[in-house]
Parts: sequence; structure tokens; C-alpha cells
Amino acid sequence: MTLNIEEWALGQINGWPLTEQEQQQITLGVVDDQRLFRESIAGMLSTEESLKVVGVVGNGVEAVDLVRRARPHVLLMDIKMPEMDGVEATRQIKAEFPETRIILLVTFVTDSYVLDGLGAGANGFILKDSSLAGLVAAIRAVYSGEQVIATGITHRMVQMLERQTSDKSQRTDGLTTREMEMLRLLAKGMLAKEIARALAVSEKTVRNHISNIYRKLDIYDRSQVVIYAMKNGLVDLQ
Repeated sequence: MTLNIEEWALGQINGWPLTEQEQQQITLGVVDDQRLFRESIAGMLSTEESLKVVGVVGNGVEAVDLVRRARPHVLLMDIKMPEMDGVEATRQIKAEFPETRIILLVTFVTDSYVLDGLGAGANGFILKDSSLAGLVAAIRAVYSGEQVIATGITHRMVQMLERQTSDKSQRTDGLTTREMEMLRLLAKGMLAKEIARALAVSEKTVRNHISNIYRKLDIYDRSQVVIYAMKNGLVDLQ
């Protein structure tokens, strides 16, 4: 299943305990070429005690400069912008500051930039009309090291990859049966704690397996897990 950020946000509000990391103040940059939108989003997010907006800019070039100057933990960035779009900005920022978490904002589920964004290293994709609770939950999730893809976007990515990839034979690349099982769940957007509950193991065990998966596949984040799983037919397309 795909991580439904709205349901995850509702769970936070209704009392799911936050980790110590999630309770820390998260510095945040907002990037969008529409002034009214970026200022509105920044204003709403500034009302959250756990968030601190350290910069608001209007394009990818300015986003790269913002990260260099302010080093925000998380960058909330539009995917379509003049001068430099969100995909190229993500690529440049990740090359220089791989620890920066980047959430790309899309207007439509059919947005053709999504796969390119994953390849560039984006940590999440959410719709621009998401609720404030949804945005905050997505920011906390990527800050904690999770990959966040809003409901609907994952299915669209699978459809695009299905059309682009003719070879659907499954590869293992040395993964154990358990690691293959976890890789499928990771690619479907499940959080580590959700995988732990689903497989009746500890979250520490899940994270150890995830580390092994990354090492064996020579990858460094969940966006690459999603791409690998989709290209190799490891995701249920139903």
C-alpha cells in the first residue's frame, strides 16, 4: 500500500507518539515561483512550533543558494519553475548537500516530472492542495528518514514505468527472501514501523534489513528503492 499522508497526519493528531527526532524543531525552506502560494504556505507552516521557516524563494537557482546559506533540514519545493525547475535543483542540492531532505510539490497526479524527481534524489512528493496537517506530517516523515509519496502519485509512477520497462523479470542481487519482502513494502511507501507491525518484527530489525538492502543494491535512499523495485517488477501493479 502507498503511504497515505493524510491518514498518517490524522494519526499524529489523534495521539500517535512522536519520536524524539520528530519532536525537535525542523528548519524549513519553501520554494515556489508563485509568490502568493509560497508566502501562504510559509505563513501556515510558521504557526507550527516544531517548524522554523528559514527561507522563502521563487525558483531553483535561489533554492540552491538558500540551502548553501541556511542549510535547512527540509526543502519544500515546487517541481515546475522558471530558470531552474525542482528536479534540476534537487539534483544540484543533493550533489552538494546529500543530507538535505527535499519534498517536491506537484499540482496533478499525472505530473510527468515525478520519475525524474525520484532519480534526482527527492525524498517525497505531495500534492500542492494537501492540508496543513498533511504537509506537516510529510515534513516530519522525511526529516525522520522516511520516503513520502502521496496517495495516487505512486500508482501513476508505476503506470509510467510499466510502459517504459519491457523487461519485468525479477532480480534479487543477493537479497535474502526477507529482504526482498521488505524491499517490496518499502517501495509501496510503508514506514519502517508499519513494516515492523506487518511482519511482526522489531523496528530495529527492519532498519537493519533496510541497511543491508541499501548496501547490496549500492543505493542510498528510498527514492532509489522505489525505482529499483518498479523497474524489476517487484511492485504489485494492481
